[in-house]
Amino acid sequence: MEGVFTIDCNYIQPNVACAYLIVDNGRAVFVENNTSHALSLLLQALETHDILPENVDYAIITHVHLDHAGGSGSLMQKCPNAKLLAHPKAARHVIDPSRLIASAKSVYGDEFDELYGDIIPVESSRVRIMEDGEILHWQNRFFQFIYTRGHANHHFCIYDSGSNGIFTGDSFGIAYPNLQKDQPFIFPTTTPTDFDPGEAIISLDKILDTGAERAYLTHFGSIENLSSFKIDLMEGIHILSEVAKQAIDLQEDDMLDYCRKGVKNYFLHKEKKMGVQFSEKEWELLQFDIDLNSQGLAYWAKKQKSKFN
Repeated sequence: MEGVFTIDCNYIQPNVACAYLIVDNGRAVFVENNTSHALSLLLQALETHDILPENVDYAIITHVHLDHAGGSGSLMQKCPNAKLLAHPKAARHVIDPSRLIASAKSVYGDEFDELYGDIIPVESSRVRIMEDGEILHWQNRFFQFIYTRGHANHHFCIYDSGSNGIFTGDSFGIAYPNLQKDQPFIFPTTTPTDFDPGEAIISLDKILDTGAERAYLTHFGSIENLSSFKIDLMEGIHILSEVAKQAIDLQEDDMLDYCRKGVKNYFLHKEKKMGVQFSEKEWELLQFDIDLNSQGLAYWAKKQKSKFN
C-alpha cells in the first residue's frame, strides 16, 4: 500500500468513514474529503507526513454524497493549489451545492448540521471533470477513473497504479472494522436515490477487471481477496433487490416499512450465517444503514411502480 494512508474522519463515530492521503515525492492527493467537521483531521494528516497544504495537487471525490464530498469546499480553501476531480454529474453540485443541501436536509432533517456542518461551494475554475477511462499521470504513478453506477449515477472509482489498489467509494460495499468477526462482514449500500441493482453488479465486475489487489473502501479501510468479497456483495444485492421488487406491489405508504424489515432481516441472515451475535452497540451502528438502505429500496420500488401506472 505504498504511499496510501487512511484518515479516520470520525463521522458519527470512529471507524465509520475515512478519507485517504496519497503521498509521493513530497506532493499529496486526497481521495474523499468527508465533511467540514473532518477538516482538522485531514490537515493533521498532511502535517504528520510533512506535506504543506500548498503541495496538495488534487482532492478527488468518488461521488457527491456528503460523507464523501461535503467538506470539499472547506478543504480547497486550505489547499490553494489543489484541483478538485469529479464525475461530470457530481462537479456541478460541488460548484453549486444548493440542491444537494436541500436534498440531504430532506433525508437527515434536524441531524443535518451535526452530521455535515457547512457546505462551501468550490470555484468552477478549480474543478476538473474526469471522463470514464481517463488516465491522469501524477508523480510516480497514474490514476484511472472508472465510472461505476449502481450506488449513484455520478459515481466513479479510481485505480492507483502506485499501490495496485482501487478507491471504491460506495461501489464495493461497506465493511465497518467494528463489525469484523472471524469472518469478514461486508454488505452493499442501497441508499437513496440512485440505487440500481443491475448497475451495482456491473460495477463490481469493473472493479475486479482492473486487476487491483486491494480496494480502499470509504466505509472503511483497505481490503484484499476482492473476488471473495464480490460473492458476498452479489448475494446482498440480490437479496435486497428482491425486497424492493416485492415492495412494488404494496401501497406506497407501506413500502418503507416493508423495506426496513427486509434490510433488517438481511442483516439477521448475515449474522446467523457468520455464527455470531451482534451486541446492542453493534446493532446501533447498523441501524443507520438499515434506515438509509431501506429508503433507497423504497425509492427504487416507487420509481418502478410509476413505470407501470
